[in-house]
Amino acid sequence: MGALAVGSGAAAAQPAPSSQEPLAARLPQSMARAGSADVPYGQPSAYEAAVQRSVSHVSGFAGWRTPLQHQRGIITPSGLHFAVHHNGVPDIDPGRHELRLHGLVDKPSRIDLARLLRYPMVSRVHFLECAGNSAANALSPTALDQTLGELAGEVSCSEWTGVPLAYLLNEAGLKDSARWVVAEGADGGSHSRSLPLKALLKHGMVALYQNGERLRPSQGYPMRLFMPGWEGNVNIKWLHRLEVTDAPAYTKDESGLYTQVLADGRIERFAFHMDVKSVITHPSGQQTMPETQGFYEIAGLAWSGYGRIARVDVSVDGGRTWTAAQLHGPVLDRAFTRFTLPWKWNGRRADLLSRATDEHGRTQPLRSEWKRRYALHSFNHYNAVQAWRVQADGRVENLYA
Repeated sequence: MGALAVGSGAAAAQPAPSSQEPLAARLPQSMARAGSADVPYGQPSAYEAAVQRSVSHVSGFAGWRTPLQHQRGIITPSGLHFAVHHNGVPDIDPGRHELRLHGLVDKPSRIDLARLLRYPMVSRVHFLECAGNSAANALSPTALDQTLGELAGEVSCSEWTGVPLAYLLNEAGLKDSARWVVAEGADGGSHSRSLPLKALLKHGMVALYQNGERLRPSQGYPMRLFMPGWEGNVNIKWLHRLEVTDAPAYTKDESGLYTQVLADGRIERFAFHMDVKSVITHPSGQQTMPETQGFYEIAGLAWSGYGRIARVDVSVDGGRTWTAAQLHGPVLDRAFTRFTLPWKWNGRRADLLSRATDEHGRTQPLRSEWKRRYALHSFNHYNAVQAWRVQADGRVENLYA
């Protein structure tokens, strides 16, 4: 296997243009004419048109996946943020939309957007991950030859800005018997989940902005519930109702789709937190190394629904030996953390793995360990180590370690 080393690869230097060439031939073509006019809402370069979300349709769900293999920082552009839609994207007029807060409260209320925008707001950088992210790796008996985005792209990280839910709940006046909150979206399927009141008071937010601009329709415009580190489906989009109750409602969504079955037949109900996880973004699936040996940088992203990332170890020999990667700041609570490790590839086949550990000591399991814990058909909350095989010809493929 290639040894780990400090350094970076560089292609051989190209000869400088001859001073005998005409000046016009030595300048970039873009300098020969005036540029085009800018536009009111900036867009990516046309040369980056291939950087798009991938989509899949399973049992009526539409899942749009972030192309993580193209991401370098910790913030996912809003237009590339993953989305899973149970019943499509509703068209909601913000001027007519209201948030209804009722149930075990002293003062039930209907809060329109104009009123909600007057409350004090907070901004937090957090990841959001679908409970079913990486389902293919959990279920397929053989490793599928797909890109990282196709395999594990139902996770993204943004700056979320909104009103702490504690402001609204405390203003409504909570009754002594209040223990849970049922949140419901204004989509065609009335997607709803039960969440414990205590956690909502501590961390819950009615998010109104994402990455500095108003929420986009696929992210819940005009408002969504946001619970940092919790599975994506509890972060109710198009939020229109919060009912304070003394017990969970056991809705169709939480009783069926998001109940995890263990190997011994028992079930995990209300397993809200997403566990510690990491992926190597480059080299990764279906990429090709530009040269079949030399210095490269192994880079990736790590996150945990329980807190900050404390360590990421990387192996280039299939897990026989591990080296601590560098964590790049800021290392934030329940957010993407970028990691890198320099690597001298010797040109022979190499199996690359990353294994993250969070501040509470939670560490990613191997796939075999995860599969022993859960029933064969289970796939939610899959957080096993992701491995990539770099072939001698430079092609990178998905691998089960």
